Amino acid sequence: MGTLGSLVAMSSSGSRAERDANVTWLTQDAYDRLNAELEELSGPARVEITRRIEAARAEGDLKENGGYHAAKDEQGKMEARIRQLTQLLREAKVGTPPTADAGVAGPGMVVTVRYADGDEETFLIGSREEAAVADITVYSANSPLGQALSGAAAGESRSYTAPTGKEITIELIEAKPYLS
Repeated sequence: MGTLGSLVAMSSSGSRAERDANVTWLTQDAYDRLNAELEELSGPARVEITRRIEAARAEGDLKENGGYHAAKDEQGKMEARIRQLTQLLREAKVGTPPTADAGVAGPGMVVTVRYADGDEETFLIGSREEAAVADITVYSANSPLGQALSGAAAGESRSYTAPTGKEITIELIEAKPYLS
């Protein structure tokens, strides 16, 4: 629902556009949704998985106890997600990226591009968290396309190398903030 950028911390060097592209920008809705997920995982979900592990442990031999191993695996994944959300929310900035006002492509921006063959595509430069809930195609700011567009203004052409090795040229038609 909100605007999410890359999961890279902002550095103190580089241009403003480079720093803005390295910040995770969240709308208030996205921040609230991720914070609610963190609270659920850290509270009731953690208690429930601990209860399941204890119940499986009480069944006896742990070597051949599938329920115990499944619960431990789930606990590990949940703890990893808690760490990821904690870091994301600690480092994120709530609001609109400064580049949004300037119509510059970057995380949190819906961009329209034209390919060399004349085809146009509109998508959000965001993150995998955003892709899970957005009703628009989302490309990572860290993808070759996202990196090529970062800092571009309308009318600028940029090139990038696709995963297939093909060199692709695009022209930025428009960049506007994503409104969930």
